[in-house]
Amino acid sequence: MSSEREGKKRGAERTQIATRNEEWSDDRLKAFLDLEPPASLPADYNILLKAYRGMTPDLFSRFLPLYVESGRDINTRLEDGSTFLDLVAQHRRSTDYAEALKSHGAIQGG
Repeated sequence: MSSEREGKKRGAERTQIATRNEEWSDDRLKAFLDLEPPASLPADYNILLKAYRGMTPDLFSRFLPLYVESGRDINTRLEDGSTFLDLVAQHRRSTDYAEALKSHGAIQGG
């Protein structure tokens, strides 16, 4: 087994502990709006995904108005017709994220 492969983390080992006492400026939140998506994802969906994975619920709630005000689509869909809220709704501990999305107009699509 190569040393590169031995160094890879799997599952829960990959999860970075959320930093709860770190200050996030509006500029840092807005930086997520400039993220470039992989070819397989719509840009707006990718931004929501990265924010969801990288922010606590409170930060995500602060981020969403910036996202919407910048003209991004909170109901952007994947090829199968699902919205970002569909993904978040599948996760047991995502209630705060789902509520924040709904309060900004997110709907489930598929």
